[in-house]
Amino acid sequence: MAAKRAFPKTKSDNVFGQSRKQPKMFRAGLYARASTNDQQTLPMQSRAMREYAARRGWTITVQVHEVGSGAAKREAREKLLAAARLATLQELEHLGVGFVSLTEALDLTTPAGRAMAGLLAMFAEFEREILRERTRAGLAHARENGKRLGRPATAAVHAAEIRKLHRAGVSKSEIARRVRIGRTSVRRILGAKS
Repeated sequence: MAAKRAFPKTKSDNVFGQSRKQPKMFRAGLYARASTNDQQTLPMQSRAMREYAARRGWTITVQVHEVGSGAAKREAREKLLAAARLATLQELEHLGVGFVSLTEALDLTTPAGRAMAGLLAMFAEFEREILRERTRAGLAHARENGKRLGRPATAAVHAAEIRKLHRAGVSKSEIARRVRIGRTSVRRILGAKS
């Protein structure tokens, strides 16, 4: 029986007559955040992001760790975005930069991820519109029930007393202290025509 000869398989630059595209090399900036200085959370986030970037063949150019409250301005993230000179996901896409969030399982480098981001944006806009409608309806209801809207009058309530003290020769600073309002409010009331 004749021995089968194995032919070495060679990778062709053409697949079905089409040239094979070289995989796009991405550079990645990794951002990890925790609300408290938790010893385990930041290293776990960083490790997961590094492993993901390695699986995708991306080069990690910068890693940023940030600890702080959600209400505070996230300065490290702002610096990372400034370093990349980016502000929005649309800008990222326009510049050919991929966005991946491991915790939300959102990968904008794939068609399914971009579709999901579009759906999320649509729902976020829907939620904002519903909130606007509810706010307008609540304000209209309050007006119908005779509720006074807006900032409460503080200094204007004391206008008569302020003028009386001023006619008695009390200084504007002293009037402000006695009535417990700002000196600017005292000047405004005294400067207005009665």
